[in-house]
Amino acid sequence: MADKVMLTNRIVLRSIMPLFKVLYEADNTRIKKLFAGFDGVIQFSIRGGESGAYLEFKDGKLDVFQGVHPHPDIDLPFKHAAGMNAMFTGGIPVFGGIPKGLWRLPLLMKLVMLFLGLLLLMPNVNPKDPVRRELKLKLIMYMVTNALSQLNKGGDEDMAAWTAKQPDRIYQLSIDPAGPAAYLRVKGGKTKGGRGHYTRKAPFVHMRFNGLDGAYKVLAESKDTVSATADGDIRLEGSPEYAGSIGSFMVRIQDMLMPPKK
Repeated sequence: MADKVMLTNRIVLRSIMPLFKVLYEADNTRIKKLFAGFDGVIQFSIRGGESGAYLEFKDGKLDVFQGVHPHPDIDLPFKHAAGMNAMFTGGIPVFGGIPKGLWRLPLLMKLVMLFLGLLLLMPNVNPKDPVRRELKLKLIMYMVTNALSQLNKGGDEDMAAWTAKQPDRIYQLSIDPAGPAAYLRVKGGKTKGGRGHYTRKAPFVHMRFNGLDGAYKVLAESKDTVSATADGDIRLEGSPEYAGSIGSFMVRIQDMLMPPKK
């Protein structure tokens, strides 16, 4: 059985941290202005191990890499995987020592601003601005499709059993008429999350949300798919059984990562 803490950490590193780049590219003014002229590396790592990921700023761009950088400008070491998970899931982080680069206080303040962008994922953050609402939905869709794949790759027994005997299938999420989209590809026990529409074949299951409002009710406010379908917030195309399974795995990921909405 997969260790829940380590599986959550895998999702944090590989599904949540890449969203920093999405945030950076979505904000063409405030965030990019904050990091203008900075080339360097900010590392998140678990003390005494090789588990981690880092943000690399270079020539006005941001990339996210898995692993541990040998010479980061700032290194935030966590005592254990659970301590790192807490920082990204609304808990209290547990550091494993004094962060390297604390003297670069201005840079740390900029990092805090970048972290504030990830608060959009939290269930109690409800932006009214349509642009911010769409960004929240995009972050959720990108995160959850990738996290579904990581759930499988990380050894979740139920997910592994569900994917094991499936042929090449696409599970597509999209917001009509032309909103954000993301997908999960399943093939013989292997999985891969992707952004946008998969174009090489028709989806096996397609969850089509009725505009931003319909998508927001389901993805951000956790309206169940049965009620959402009855109310016209979502249209399911394809196998109802497999759509239900995907929905159940999505709820599992939400329970792993997000604190209950207050």
